Amino acid sequence: MQRIGVFVCWCGSNIAGTVDVVAVAEALKKEPGVVFSANYQYMCSQAGQDLIKNAIKEHNLTGIVVCSCSPRMHEATFRKTAAAAGLNPYMVEIANIREQCSWVHKEMPIGTEKAIILGKAAVAKVNLNTPLVPGESPVTKRALVIGGGIAGIQTALDIADAGFEVDIVEKKPTIGGKMAQLDKTFPTLDCAACILTPKMVDVAQNEKIRIFSYSEVTDVKGFVGNFDVTIKKKARYVKEELCTGCGACTEKCPMKKVPNDFNLNMDTKRAIYIPFAQAVPKVATIDPDYCNMLKNGKCGVCSKVCAAGAIDYTQKDEFIEEKYGAIVVATGFNPISMDKFDEFAYNQSKDVITSLEFERLTNAAGPTAGKLLRPSDHKHPEKIVFVQCVGSRCDACNEKGKEYCSKICCMYTAKHAMLTRDKYPDTEVYVFYIDVRTPGKNFDEFYRRAVEEYGVHYIKGMVGKVVPEGDKLIVQASDLLDNKQLKIEADLVVLAAAIEPDKSARPLATLLTASMDTNDFFTEAHPKLRPVESPTAGVFLSGACQGPKDIPETVAQAGAAASKVIGLLAKDKLTGNPCVAHSNEMMCNGCSSCERVCPYGAITYEDKEFRMPDRTTLMRRIAVVNPAVCQGCGCCTVACPSGAMDLKGFASEQIIAEVDAICK
Repeated sequence: MQRIGVFVCWCGSNIAGTVDVVAVAEALKKEPGVVFSANYQYMCSQAGQDLIKNAIKEHNLTGIVVCSCSPRMHEATFRKTAAAAGLNPYMVEIANIREQCSWVHKEMPIGTEKAIILGKAAVAKVNLNTPLVPGESPVTKRALVIGGGIAGIQTALDIADAGFEVDIVEKKPTIGGKMAQLDKTFPTLDCAACILTPKMVDVAQNEKIRIFSYSEVTDVKGFVGNFDVTIKKKARYVKEELCTGCGACTEKCPMKKVPNDFNLNMDTKRAIYIPFAQAVPKVATIDPDYCNMLKNGKCGVCSKVCAAGAIDYTQKDEFIEEKYGAIVVATGFNPISMDKFDEFAYNQSKDVITSLEFERLTNAAGPTAGKLLRPSDHKHPEKIVFVQCVGSRCDACNEKGKEYCSKICCMYTAKHAMLTRDKYPDTEVYVFYIDVRTPGKNFDEFYRRAVEEYGVHYIKGMVGKVVPEGDKLIVQASDLLDNKQLKIEADLVVLAAAIEPDKSARPLATLLTASMDTNDFFTEAHPKLRPVESPTAGVFLSGACQGPKDIPETVAQAGAAASKVIGLLAKDKLTGNPCVAHSNEMMCNGCSSCERVCPYGAITYEDKEFRMPDRTTLMRRIAVVNPAVCQGCGCCTVACPSGAMDLKGFASEQIIAEVDAICK
């Protein structure tokens, strides 16, 4: 029997407000093995930790139970406290009486009763706990950044500046991401290209950084410090090491009418193309869906005009395997599709566009060379209506929109309105909004400038319908402040579309065994204390893959993610989790069920010789767990039909003991 100490935390009034902590401590004092029980207002404080240390030494405790908040919050804290007092840290059990008890009950008798039950379960488990010793594993001194937008670029530069090698994997032919498509950035109205392209060049010239453009991650195995990653480098049909980016091939290609995805299909490009003038790497790419040579073997003009001899029509996809110590996800965002929002006539009129399309129209490198022209007839619009929150904060239309606020829309619409009025003072600009949200530094002043200095008409109300009539767009809307219905004849309607994670995020999360929320944003390990770490060790989050963000916030988070990676790569060895799976050789029947479900590839099989009671020998196939690779997820213990697989620290008998304690 263990000598167990119980420590009940008040957590101020978080727990003590609905749980009688004194009664809980007294009740648990009567449990088998408990020799000491106490309560304290803040057990995680220095005084609370000293109370635990002194009790371990004075009462010769062999295990402790801390009734407090979630183990996600302070399990590591109390394990360090136990270790400092000479107790094995894995003889510590947390009973979550805050999130699972006090926060979900309002009446103290009910909360107290449940807290006692949770405490009893923890005591029952500690009675069966055994000391565990973590192993060690080396760290690969290289990082992988998935995504080459501003988040990925900044993360990679910061890691490289610390002296570590880093690879960027970008699915597009060039790095730059969404920021490369912007014209100006709020609230300073800097030229987006002037800020971004020097950083892109820094990445290309940094000897510590490799760029895998036009590539994607197809497989991830291993664990923190030792990830094995397979990268698919798609065929460009152009040799990167030979291409000089001169553009001769893109000028001579006869296939001219290929939709230009960089300009959101508002103009066309050639079948062989460089996305934009400042692309990094500045290497041409052939679109196999439109190239006549690749489709039917007729043409070859680009090969004939290429002085460097870089064209290679026989090029195949290449698979590259690399090892990394840490992975940073920076997969970014996309505007949601407007196909479901028929009330705004997006699919009926070329003059109803999204805000990102508006950015391309006003960009000097865009389809109209920076002139604000209507897509339908290339005339200057005299009256523009901006519609806010299209698909954002969408409680009543969940099937086609998003419940969350996309955060950046209010500011970039104010930017668009100001730039329009500044360049074309004769243009009337209307903005229909639900609320104007400007939470950043100097953001509210920026919005007020649009109203007070530039004369933008902000109208609180919803646009109900947009109807094309001739060369006009009839905007039917409500003005909630004046309590009236409006009908505006607009020349151009701009929809502030909600943003969502890139479509690659969910399959990537599956490869990384990383957590996602219901909106497919990556979930952080803790929203306040660990905002750039994934719950999966060694996987970090940067930028809008974790939630909607503007550029300053994205860059700040990129630096934070980089600092976490640097801290990890600076270590020569990592202490592993000793709560790993193990196989009972006498029960294992070699069925391979556990091997098939293991997401880390930690289980293999070997033939082992067993001596039978009659002195004969028998060869049997049994499962073997590599403790350095196993992450203790428990998948194998559930899948094993014979019950041979078990998990140290969470053995079946421990779980059953907890259940029995709860059901008494």
